[in-house]
Amino acid sequence: MTLRKSIRSLALASCFLTLSAPAFAAATIVINNLNAAGVGFNDPTVVAPVGGNPGTTLGQQRLNCFERASNIWGATLTSNVTIVVNAQFSALTCTGTSAVLGSAGATSVFQNFPGAPLAGHWYPQALANKLSGFHLGGAGADISASFNINLGNANCLAGSGWYYGYDHNEGTLIDLVAVLLHEFAHGLGFQTFTNGSTGAYTGSLPSVWDRFLFDESTGLRWNESSAGQRAASSINAGNLTWDGPNTRMASRGFLGEAPELVTPYAPFSIDGNSAAFGAALTAAGVSGAAEVVTDGVGTTSDGCETIMGSLAGKIAVIDRGTCSFVIKAKNAQNAGAIGVIIVNNTTGTLSPGGSDPTITIPTILITLADGAALKSAIGGGVTNVTMRLSPTRLAGMHPSERVRMYSPNPFQSGSSVSHFDVSLTPNALMEPAINSDLTDNLDLTVALFRDIGWLPDLVGVPNGNASARIAMASRPNPARGALKVHFELPAHETVEVALFDVAGRQVRMLAKSRLAAGPHELAWDGLDDAGRPASPGVYLARLKGTRTQGSHHVVLMQ
Repeated sequence: MTLRKSIRSLALASCFLTLSAPAFAAATIVINNLNAAGVGFNDPTVVAPVGGNPGTTLGQQRLNCFERASNIWGATLTSNVTIVVNAQFSALTCTGTSAVLGSAGATSVFQNFPGAPLAGHWYPQALANKLSGFHLGGAGADISASFNINLGNANCLAGSGWYYGYDHNEGTLIDLVAVLLHEFAHGLGFQTFTNGSTGAYTGSLPSVWDRFLFDESTGLRWNESSAGQRAASSINAGNLTWDGPNTRMASRGFLGEAPELVTPYAPFSIDGNSAAFGAALTAAGVSGAAEVVTDGVGTTSDGCETIMGSLAGKIAVIDRGTCSFVIKAKNAQNAGAIGVIIVNNTTGTLSPGGSDPTITIPTILITLADGAALKSAIGGGVTNVTMRLSPTRLAGMHPSERVRMYSPNPFQSGSSVSHFDVSLTPNALMEPAINSDLTDNLDLTVALFRDIGWLPDLVGVPNGNASARIAMASRPNPARGALKVHFELPAHETVEVALFDVAGRQVRMLAKSRLAAGPHELAWDGLDDAGRPASPGVYLARLKGTRTQGSHHVVLMQ
């Protein structure tokens, strides 16, 4: 079950200061209750405290969850200007099997204000206030937020409902604190104000978000692209990435190994997305003959009915569609399969959702195109494959080492562009669906907020795991086209040594491996990662290890 949120559009909300909940931290976030008496935050229904939430009425528990999310964000961000959130519970779009959980967005945007880091770029109101030191929006709220009051009713995702505990032990319910952390992030700036489906700027100007959206196919950021290029980029599945140096730096410590399907034919390695259920993939993986299933009913390869024949010791290949992912996997397991490969039935990708603790085999989903290649190979008699964790690639990271953003084809209003991609493992807070393994961890969202200006830039600054700094040098310096970077490690260590330009963008990776203790010398030939001559200027050589950090400025001359 995938739960999508509604589009985050600019919305001017009324400000009724009937109740507020301040969060005293590095930033102060105030919640304005817009609900009428007896409704939403003011619902007097008596309930028992749950999961650390001490509220004894439904309304108080709801408000406590808002305070909890506000405190987490308030303790993370820095701003001298109070952040005001207009909030309410109201009836949002629902059916018996799906629901809009909630939405939040900036009430206004500003450009060219005092303290703006980028001229001619839109900034969401709360961030613009922080950067300028003034409340640019006057007395109005900075964020407008609305959440679904009917969740769990017969006509609104029946059988679900909100979980108001703080411990993320939601079971079959929806974790309100996790949803609030996600939606507040949108209101604070995790979104573009450019129309993703048309590529049209708001007011003919890009947003600060567009400065970091990067299309791997064109090599252009969104603030450098035409409207047509941006529209094409928004559906360039797997090739829309985030070009922020802080997110890039943080991603290697957060992302896990990428699921992959190893085959004896080209392409020899196929990207996959792991399911939320079943056994986790391992580095060794599971190997066996791949076989397209047959269930004898309707679309016989969709695995929605009892699978005909035995799959003992084999890996089942099943087409997406008609029934849930867990039904497909369970039917394959019942037939003896040791693993399941689900082939998407449309362009793009996703992570198979659902829950069934009785499923004990791993499941991955691959793209429609990769599935066609796999089926062709099976038809030609090539069947042995391995499902495993990649020894070289991280889940959600493009080969460029930028983190992938969500860009499925067709475009998904409210989800595309303004979220991390679903291929990230572990699941990130700002993926387009709320996953059951989320906690209070704000993960890569904090690094992205550093990129757009909420927090100081940490590129070249040691992270919390570093215990020592080392000296680095380069010879010659200044250099003409080529130089050598020198450093000495106190012990064996896994390190990355890279060169960055003054904007914080990676220019060249010099080393990414485990190095022995002692002196080292790495040569730079003056070319960037794409093999092009680097421009004359000042660069930062940075060493980032598990225990050691170092940096050194390099001058490259013509």
